[in-house]
Amino acid sequence: MPKKDVVDEDISEIKKLIKTKKLVIGTGKTIKNIMLGNVDKVFLSSNCPKKVEENIEYYKKIGSFKIKKLGYPNDEIGALCKKPFFISVLSVLKGGK
Repeated sequence: MPKKDVVDEDISEIKKLIKTKKLVIGTGKTIKNIMLGNVDKVFLSSNCPKKVEENIEYYKKIGSFKIKKLGYPNDEIGALCKKPFFISVLSVLKGGK
């Protein structure tokens, strides 16, 4: 049961960040911002492709950011962000909390 509270906490954080310019949607933009050192946290969907997850883990060794695995699939995250496509990776830019 506590795991659900943590997930809901992450979802409420994402909902708040949607209204700001601090939320980055997509793998390519997230990796680009990681290389620039601008990322504070990365959210991964529950069904994020293994290769994408491995790439993010690799860049975590270089940079300093947190990775949160969400309990929701990419289609639900896309709906949460009010986008007509699936979203596997979201990131929060530094200073975004």
